[in-house]
Amino acid sequence: MGRGDLTDAEWERLRPFLPVSNRRCGRWRDHRQVIDGILHRVRTGGHWRDLPERFGPWKTVYEHHRLWSADGTWERLLQRVQAEADAAGDIDWDIAVDSTVVRAHQHAAGARTGPPPALAPKGDGPRRTPGRDTMAEPHRPPGGSAGGGEGLGRSRGDFTTKVHLSADGRRRPLSLLVTAGQRADCTQFEPVLEKIRVPRTGPGRPRRTPDSLAADKAYSNGPCRDYLRRRGIRHTIPEKTDSRAARLRKGSRGGRPPGFDEERYKKRNTVERAINKLKHARAVATRYDKRGYVYLVPHQATFALVTIARRRSSAACLFRQMM
Repeated sequence: MGRGDLTDAEWERLRPFLPVSNRRCGRWRDHRQVIDGILHRVRTGGHWRDLPERFGPWKTVYEHHRLWSADGTWERLLQRVQAEADAAGDIDWDIAVDSTVVRAHQHAAGARTGPPPALAPKGDGPRRTPGRDTMAEPHRPPGGSAGGGEGLGRSRGDFTTKVHLSADGRRRPLSLLVTAGQRADCTQFEPVLEKIRVPRTGPGRPRRTPDSLAADKAYSNGPCRDYLRRRGIRHTIPEKTDSRAARLRKGSRGGRPPGFDEERYKKRNTVERAINKLKHARAVATRYDKRGYVYLVPHQATFALVTIARRRSSAACLFRQMM
């Protein structure tokens, strides 16, 4: 077992959630070997072609990585392990929201403008799920270039992408989105919260509402606060200086100042610490992937494994091994 590879105990936790063979194709490559190869590339940020031989053919590892991104395998894995963690009371629902800018490599540009080709079954590829054999064409914001649909844009950091995420009180992200680097944080506030969906291990609807939320001044505007009030989410967001001055100028018509809990706001650093830990992985800190849904996978895989490792019954720390 090499540095960063899955231990036997960790593999036993992941194995039940992975695709199984339908016995109508050739022999599959060992999933454990493939996942170890994916984690090695995420940690080091190297070329796929430079994967060590112990992980098998590099193209097989890459194809599993790409196909599992497209058919939702990684996302389902994340939801399943989050459900187990929530059932064990291991998710702190006092969450925080923030974003981070990631520098995109020049080779991340040039993705095809159309949707990916159909995900046809292959001899050593994972099982395809009916109804999920193709990926819809990514949404492109109006007024942007073709790269905007892949979460690439221009900002002060030049060619960049931005990751918007929410994290629980134990520094584990619950949801994330990828946009172009110049997109404002507040525009993705509602989509990030709407993407929080932790299923129940038994009957019942998935949990989507946190106990409380903390965010910085980038989210201090009327639409964000109105959205939180509609959903009944207690929140701590500082008021901007210009907003406060405008409210005071209006006198009684300006309304009451928003509530602000200084002690609760001190816990907002959990999302910052989650971002810092994630960026220890070089393939996360710098974007090399052309397609947005493929770049999303290193985050989802990391989140899923971290959720497993942080359960109360687990003594191992996958995060330390991966990074």
